Amino acid sequence: DIRRTVGKIINGIKITESGILAAAHLGGAGNVKKYLRSWGDLNFSDAYGTDIEDYLTKFSGFDLAEVTARKKVQFQ
Repeated sequence: DIRRTVGKIINGIKITESGILAAAHLGGAGNVKKYLRSWGDLNFSDAYGTDIEDYLTKFSGFDLAEVTARKKVQFQ
């Protein structure tokens, strides 16, 4: 979903990778997936009332150039 939606505008919000990652971390990956796949029709809120669109907006535009993607994370 990241590759498919980054750079798109949904409900007036420019979708960025940093926004998606923050929203997934804070609002739940499944909820972000549903939001993106519904093109913004399904907007979920967390226990504090902050919705996916808030996270996408607040955390957009962060530089993730130094972040290395890993499919499997090993905990020590």
